[in-house]
Amino acid sequence: MLYQRVITALLLLALLLPALFYPQPTVFAAVVLLFITAAAWEWARLNGCAQAASLCWAGLCASLCVGLWVVGALQLPLLPLWQGAALAWVLGGAWVLRRGVPAWGQLAPLLRQLVGMLILVLAWLAVARARQVGINFLLSCLVLVWVADVFAYFVGRRFGRRKLALTISPGKSWEGVWGGLVGVLVLAFVWRAADSALQADVPSLYSRIAAPGAWMLVLTLPFLVAMSVVGDLLESLVKRSAGVKDSSGLLPGHGGVLDRVDALLPLMPLVMLWA
Repeated sequence: MLYQRVITALLLLALLLPALFYPQPTVFAAVVLLFITAAAWEWARLNGCAQAASLCWAGLCASLCVGLWVVGALQLPLLPLWQGAALAWVLGGAWVLRRGVPAWGQLAPLLRQLVGMLILVLAWLAVARARQVGINFLLSCLVLVWVADVFAYFVGRRFGRRKLALTISPGKSWEGVWGGLVGVLVLAFVWRAADSALQADVPSLYSRIAAPGAWMLVLTLPFLVAMSVVGDLLESLVKRSAGVKDSSGLLPGHGGVLDRVDALLPLMPLVMLWA
């Protein structure tokens, strides 16, 4: 399993890093679109669609993204859209997680599919726009999730006692969440200092948040970390409702695409508020 994880991770990096650092942002947008399309196929399968229907939903998701691209959405600020997405994630995420696994399966299949399409299309649009803002900005967003996940795993494994959401994801603990937050706070202050020392042309997420003062990081980052956890828990809820451990086997050793991007789904539209 470890061998598979390492090989898959190296292959993903070999694909993503050249696209990320390519001078034209459109290359990275196209690569991310492939992953979002795969995630749409996984979402449809998790919510009861057969293979043919799942492929159709994946095609619809890709078509919506391409349509937004063609009409010039990647050149627009889209602030009202990010504000609406933030509100929807806060209220909708709280409602779904509070109702729990049984309530998700009771929703109409079409509604579940449309929710998935909206989530994934917004996530692609946010990632593509973040790359247009700048590599430093996008990387600071991505690393936030990775650091929160790594710190949460190790702190939760060592000190985890109080379960965060036992019926949704038994392995997660409150101690892990707090550990992830501490890791992100350290990351933010270090990255902000590096921005200043290197005189970065494009400010990172942390420098943008801290524009009024460093105290703003302490107020804002707990919210962003919490919303990344909401994305993780929502995907766990959908998988538990479907009775599966992984969203698919597309990424050997890692599960599926949704398993890798779940925390980014709410985070990316939210961080675009600071772009």
